[in-house]
Amino acid sequence: MNWDDLRHFLAAARAGQILGAARRMGVSQSTLNRRISALEADLGTRLFERSTSGSALTEAGSRLLKNAERMEAEALRIRAGLAGPDTPLTGTVRIGAPDGFGVAFLAGRIGTFAARHPQLTVQIVPAARNFSLSRREADVAVTVGRPSKGRLRAKKLTDYTLGLYASADYLDRMSTPRTRDDLRNHTLIGYVDDLIFAPQLDFAVDLPVKWQSRIEVSGATGQYEVARAGAGIGILHRFMAEDDPALVQVLPEIVLTRSYWAVWHESHHASRRVRAVVDFLDEAVRDARSCF
Repeated sequence: MNWDDLRHFLAAARAGQILGAARRMGVSQSTLNRRISALEADLGTRLFERSTSGSALTEAGSRLLKNAERMEAEALRIRAGLAGPDTPLTGTVRIGAPDGFGVAFLAGRIGTFAARHPQLTVQIVPAARNFSLSRREADVAVTVGRPSKGRLRAKKLTDYTLGLYASADYLDRMSTPRTRDDLRNHTLIGYVDDLIFAPQLDFAVDLPVKWQSRIEVSGATGQYEVARAGAGIGILHRFMAEDDPALVQVLPEIVLTRSYWAVWHESHHASRRVRAVVDFLDEAVRDARSCF
């Protein structure tokens, strides 16, 4: 069994489609197809059911995936054991994060990490969604709350707080709410309910008031911009809103607390790239603890 064929199989299994896997590996679609066909011929069984919508694993493919991931983890462990502490990090590492953290916090600091590892390509994917670490949509994901399922490892980064904010212009036009009941007379900004990707983001559950959004945006950065533009009152991250002179906190007694975690697949526990990212994230939030 050829290990290179297995690597191509892993990429296709995680991507769910040949074209996407080929792009991620930097090879042609025909090369990836040839590698998988060679592996299927070697094993004497079909590993994928191919269709126009993608490639689904067969029962044999699902069994092979588990074994291949163990082999990959062992290969990573061997490589990490042979590499000295001064061996430069190379390749690509992808960090998935909620859009608020990824754009407003991490993007402005990732240059420090890149400068420390000049031979490493760093990708940030800031998106209001969950990332599948088993399918390698990210090597490290920053999550809101600790995941409870999957073969994952996690490290808590920090707690963070949210409050109610509006622009000074909006409050001049509509008046500043003095009591929680006053919010009924204001335009409220929140998430699109059916696009909330983590239960911890359903802020209305923990608010001491009834929150009926009239403007709904699926991401934290979008909500921030809507509030900043004077459209209403939003539940915004303190690290995004507190130092913005265009925004004013209202009803400051209303505070919500959530937590960020760094999460990675257990098969990457020996990866020096993953370890370096997790250590950097921990360092970055620790240095900026007061802003959260």
